[in-house]
Amino acid sequence: MKYSQLPAKVFCNNRKRFAQHLKPNSIAVFNSNDIYPISADSTLPFEQHRDIFYLSGVDQEETILVLYPDAKNPAHREMVFVRETNPHIAVWEGHKLTQNEATEVSGIQTVLWASSFEKTFSELAAQATHIYINTNEHYRAKVETQTREDRFIAWCKKEFPTHDYQKSNPILQQLRSVKEEEEIKQISRACAITEKGFRRVLEFVQPGVWEYEIEAEFAHEFLRNRSKGFAYTPIIASGKNNNVLHYIENNKQCRAGALILMDVGAEYGNYSSDMTRTIPVSGTFTKRQRAVYDAVLHVKNSATQLLVPGVLWKAYHIEVGKLMSSALVDLKLLSKKDVAENPNAYKKYFMHGTSHHLGLDTHDYGLLDEPMQANMVFTVEPGIYIPDEEFGIRLEDDVVVQASGAPINLMANIPLDPDEIEDLMQA
Repeated sequence: MKYSQLPAKVFCNNRKRFAQHLKPNSIAVFNSNDIYPISADSTLPFEQHRDIFYLSGVDQEETILVLYPDAKNPAHREMVFVRETNPHIAVWEGHKLTQNEATEVSGIQTVLWASSFEKTFSELAAQATHIYINTNEHYRAKVETQTREDRFIAWCKKEFPTHDYQKSNPILQQLRSVKEEEEIKQISRACAITEKGFRRVLEFVQPGVWEYEIEAEFAHEFLRNRSKGFAYTPIIASGKNNNVLHYIENNKQCRAGALILMDVGAEYGNYSSDMTRTIPVSGTFTKRQRAVYDAVLHVKNSATQLLVPGVLWKAYHIEVGKLMSSALVDLKLLSKKDVAENPNAYKKYFMHGTSHHLGLDTHDYGLLDEPMQANMVFTVEPGIYIPDEEFGIRLEDDVVVQASGAPINLMANIPLDPDEIEDLMQA
């Protein structure tokens, strides 16, 4: 692994907390992701399913985790199945986990080869009353590809049609939304790598550079700091592209006088960071650009203070809408009459949400009808987009909700003040 692994006790604790939510005599199964084909013999790089990683720490394909807390045989209460290696695989693909190494990573004592899974599971399922299956129920999810998990679920329901099926996802939505100290450290490490990339870019940007060259500067810094790379597809949007929320072409030249909106984040150990900065190509903001930048920064700082335990998601966004409405009136983009007639008038210039959960996934698990809790990690990312003026500005940091007081900004060291950005670029 490029990254420093979390201690096995983290995954042991995660499994213990998950098991506490299961019904008596239940068995739960988690599958790794597939390696997805492109065409011919080409494949996409492997990315572990975040749920099995959260519960086991095993970052390898063809892995299956089985949890059966009430199993009569203690050896069957936690089991992980991994791919059996051989000299041929070692030559062509490199090292795979041995059974002892899988125990060291996960803290699970019973490690078997994946080839024995169906037989072993069939024996255990015959004893169990409930089977917990793991479906993707994230509010942003739109999955059209059949996954390894999907294939298991279809097989399981065919083989064991009379069992009572329950869902693991609601449990994991709650557990994964509140981060452990070790997880926050991994996210902080990802943020620190993102900072290195951004500082590199501040020295690099000047009129005439191309968006893909900026992307390459980030990638260079991320990879040399033990990240696998970007936590999500990077957005490097200059000029009028600022106003395209999910612009990923990154193929335009950056012109003097324009702004560059950069929504990028490094991952570290499968944990994501998520940063947005908007900087002037020429190293200096125009008066109008600076006014809009200051307005977005004010909304971001004010919104951050609202992220405290007990706050409900919907109420939070209503309050941020009020902050943004006031800012847009000050910028003369809206009138007080506009706001009075339509409290959502601000969405003409700020059409996306202000925050989302962050963690093992960039848009991480979290139940939006549950109040915020300490140690939840959120982005804060307001923006103002003005197509008629051919620029937009978004600013984004990652923060940790505290039991009392203001959230901790994990990106506090990443330049954000416009004067500091100008000074660094001009230097």
